[in-house]
Amino acid sequence: MSIRTKGLLLRASCVSALLSPATAWAQELTADPAGSGVIVGAVQWLQGTLLGTVATVVAVIAVASVGLLMLTGRINWRYGATVILGCFILFGAASIVAGIQTSAQLGQ
Repeated sequence: MSIRTKGLLLRASCVSALLSPATAWAQELTADPAGSGVIVGAVQWLQGTLLGTVATVVAVIAVASVGLLMLTGRINWRYGATVILGCFILFGAASIVAGIQTSAQLGQ
């Protein structure tokens, strides 16, 4: 068997080991723990406040004003980019977390 064939077999076995389903050792939580109703309600209210209509309007106004200040040279470009990146992270947090969870599940 040539070295090239051995290398291909090694790669194929590594790929099959990575793609095979593994046993999940972590306990899967499907429901909230007992007694956490008040905390869950508070967090859901906070999420609704941070991602609701008012927050969207404030973010649009912030991005527009920072963009205007950046174009007129009254604000540092780095600070302006930080504000805009912060808005992307705030409103894209659910997608970011879903992506991290998906990649973590694939790694098990």
